Amino acid sequence: MKNFIAKDGNNILGTYKRLPVCFVRAEGEYLFDDQGNKYLDFLTGISVSVYGHNNLKINDAIKEQVEKLIHVSNLFYTESQISLAEKLNGFYGGGSKIFFVNSGAEANECAIKLARKYQENQYEIITFDNSFHGRTLATLTATGQRKVQQGFDPLPDGFKYAVFNDLNSVKQAVTAKTVAVMLELIQGEGGVHIADKQFVKDLSAFCEEKGLLLIVDEIQTGIGRTGKIFAYEHYGIKPDIVTLAKALGAGLPLGAVIVNDKYKNIFGYGAHGSTFGGNIVACSAALAGLEQLTAEQLSYINEMGAYFKSRLKEITDNVRGLGLMIAMEPKTMPDDLVGQALKEGFIINIVQDKTIRFLPSYFVSKESIDALVEFLKSAINR
Repeated sequence: MKNFIAKDGNNILGTYKRLPVCFVRAEGEYLFDDQGNKYLDFLTGISVSVYGHNNLKINDAIKEQVEKLIHVSNLFYTESQISLAEKLNGFYGGGSKIFFVNSGAEANECAIKLARKYQENQYEIITFDNSFHGRTLATLTATGQRKVQQGFDPLPDGFKYAVFNDLNSVKQAVTAKTVAVMLELIQGEGGVHIADKQFVKDLSAFCEEKGLLLIVDEIQTGIGRTGKIFAYEHYGIKPDIVTLAKALGAGLPLGAVIVNDKYKNIFGYGAHGSTFGGNIVACSAALAGLEQLTAEQLSYINEMGAYFKSRLKEITDNVRGLGLMIAMEPKTMPDDLVGQALKEGFIINIVQDKTIRFLPSYFVSKESIDALVEFLKSAINR
């Protein structure tokens, strides 16, 4: 392992603070390292492997497609891409068009370009403090966290920041150049902070009144994570643009932008593109995943989410989340809680230095939740 880590350091840019473990296989809720140790996974590749690891239905779909055709580019029609677009349009309620990309940052980059092209001389987009929208220069600037922007100045012009859950701050940020508002309904990387329902309804109404596009970033929250296909369904609104990634690809790189049909002509031929976006294999995996995201499965996500939160509240009252996107903030915790968890066979994640974030599989069991909570109790109490 030490030699392997040294090779990583010698050959890969040091942009990640990796944990000292190398995973070689997986099954269901478990990851296995090269030493034969197993770990309960409460991160799922940052909400990517949501149907559990080594999901046979997804594996079969990938194998079947790989044996037929892997890639042809978007210069041609492909069945799995069109079928997935039709599926997403149905989830949206009809009346939308889809653009496929490879990642969340690309999805948000596409949404930003759509907004900028929408109205001549209007290009400013309002985002929110503590938000996170990606690592490209535009999405980095859209992100309302100065710490991730440092070192990349000058940042692109055209972004303003409002206070999360504060409509007045949005109104104060609007100018004659404003074209859109971009919002995460749950600020995942920002600490799993949830948008207030009345704020979201009022914001949607305000955008409609002022002719502003409402872009909802569902990179982490979309495709079942909150117990509904889209998190915006909890709020009784319908955004003009929705961005997706992570869970959508069921383990493979895939993102999408859903655009309300009335804005379908913003982009014409050549206005945007992606060589790999909507790759046949990735779309096949996505379709196999969505087949498993039934009404019963969404109900299970809500049931397990409620159970998980109830168990975590035995440790602290500061527990929040929707569905299986959950966080807790104990008053105190060990400096190396993630490392301790790893040694005990649990994969967890901390964001904003103080928030423990949980993104388990949609099939997580009560037994797994109980095991993690008992570990957390002992570690935090120590």
